[in-house]
Amino acid sequence: MAGSKGIRQFHRVVSMVFMATVVFTAVALTVNAEAVWVSYVPLLPLFVLMGTGVYMWFLPQIARRRARRA
Repeated sequence: MAGSKGIRQFHRVVSMVFMATVVFTAVALTVNAEAVWVSYVPLLPLFVLMGTGVYMWFLPQIARRRARRA
């Protein structure tokens, strides 16, 4: 379970980074509407959040299967 706790903590930190990039993007696009590339900045943390979220979603099923085998 220690790995699970680490993944959850990593997910929380990445979610804060994601929120910061969304705020940064909103501010940057209101200041300079021509900098459209800035709208792609939140995608990297979003994909990391998707990966860790899917992993945490399937953790209970994985634990149940391991418990059945034992």
